[in-house]
Amino acid sequence: MSLLTKVLSAAATAVLAGSLAAAPAHAGAVEVSPPGANDWACKPSAAHPYPVVLVPGTFESMDKNWSTLSPYLKSAGYCVYALNYGETNGVYATAPVAQSAQQLAPFVDKVRAATGAKQVDLVGHSQGGMMPRYYMGFLGGAKYVHQLVGIAPSNHGTQGVIVPKPGAVADPNYTGLGCAACADQQAGSAFMQKLNSIGDTVAGPAYTVISTVHDEVVVPYNSQALNGPARQVTNITIQDKCPADAIEHDQTPNDPVVHQIVAHALGRVSGPADPAYQPSCV
Repeated sequence: MSLLTKVLSAAATAVLAGSLAAAPAHAGAVEVSPPGANDWACKPSAAHPYPVVLVPGTFESMDKNWSTLSPYLKSAGYCVYALNYGETNGVYATAPVAQSAQQLAPFVDKVRAATGAKQVDLVGHSQGGMMPRYYMGFLGGAKYVHQLVGIAPSNHGTQGVIVPKPGAVADPNYTGLGCAACADQQAGSAFMQKLNSIGDTVAGPAYTVISTVHDEVVVPYNSQALNGPARQVTNITIQDKCPADAIEHDQTPNDPVVHQIVAHALGRVSGPADPAYQPSCV
């Protein structure tokens, strides 16, 4: 779900780049959808015309990353879809980000074909909030996206290194450790330079970014923000709305405050979230 590395044992059986989870999400023969997601018979309503595609973060499976937001949005009346992507060495979302974007493209096409919708809304966490920008900017996806909502997204990479387990060893050789996506998400990487060479946004989609000041993975946290006109981009810091909210990077998709902001953004007829929107602080 994140960008940096940790060694889980002295034998270094798995190195995870910046995930706060205890272990990586391993790919398997049977993929499990989060509750409420991937009902391919769902038809969008007039109130919620855009299917929602949930894009998980580095090392995360869709069922773990979206176990609470998916049913929340489904109960609100949305057609919700989610995918796994970027598997290398049995771990999701570790492939080069550009390759993962090439997997998002056909999934969006599949959702559009099933629902009859011309566009979708994308909601992503960490890498999943940034990777769709490559899809939109370099793979022709902009015309198929109504809005991108990024939750703690790695839009400009991260400058930090976190070793959340005592005695763990950080290793900057992310590609050698089997996580090309981690290397791509370092600030100043060749991938980041290419991604942002065309600007933070492209014409068409709206962008909402949701960040926490307590993010210890994508740092500095304000590097997640996107530059763009107010009619197209809204950057929201959770603590500006709910100062006591102590949510950190890993759990942002499960934060009830984040749920409210996401639903508000998706409910907009046009443009991003209203920067004046005030969620209930819980």
